[in-house]
Amino acid sequence: MLIRPPYALGSRLAISAQRLFGFDQDGLPQLWVMTDPDRHADMRALLEATPPHCGFIYRHFGARNRLEVAQGLAALCRSRQIVFLVSSDLSLARAVGADGVHWPERMLARAHSARGRGATEIFTSAAHSHAALTRARSAGIDAAFLSPVFASRSASATRPMGPRRVALMARRVDLSIHALGGVHKKTLARLADRGLAGIAMVDGIRSEPMTRT
Repeated sequence: MLIRPPYALGSRLAISAQRLFGFDQDGLPQLWVMTDPDRHADMRALLEATPPHCGFIYRHFGARNRLEVAQGLAALCRSRQIVFLVSSDLSLARAVGADGVHWPERMLARAHSARGRGATEIFTSAAHSHAALTRARSAGIDAAFLSPVFASRSASATRPMGPRRVALMARRVDLSIHALGGVHKKTLARLADRGLAGIAMVDGIRSEPMTRT
């Protein structure tokens, strides 16, 4: 019989992340999956490969159909108990009933302003330095994705920080920090005992090929 578990690899990564990082004291997922329009032609398939109780971030980059796409993804996330965030746009997040917003580092001021107006949604952000982590904490960010930890396919990726440098930064800021960039099943173990709360990935979640039993 041929079997293709819809999120077999993702489940193992989620379990490994929980074992490595423990439970986040704020109740946030240890494993986050992020979309990329250049690498994910089918975002629904990516979401279906994401295990329940993880986080899923829709990065729309201003796409014209972002409302329609976000509505569909939000509904599927709710049905599968996945935390759903949209990037950069609190109004869009509220319109589709998302759990919150993921902010690019350059938009931390906007996140801070939203907090000042009473926003209570989950806020995550990108961060590429210790200074950015400090700004994220001051802006009221719940979790920051520090990158790039390892070599990454991202066009915007800079020189990898490496686990040791990441650990130094993570332990100096009172913030839930997740490693991003080149994180997958072969690099995950190198992040143990680094002061991290979890991981985020773009390419690391893949449905496994069919196996015969």
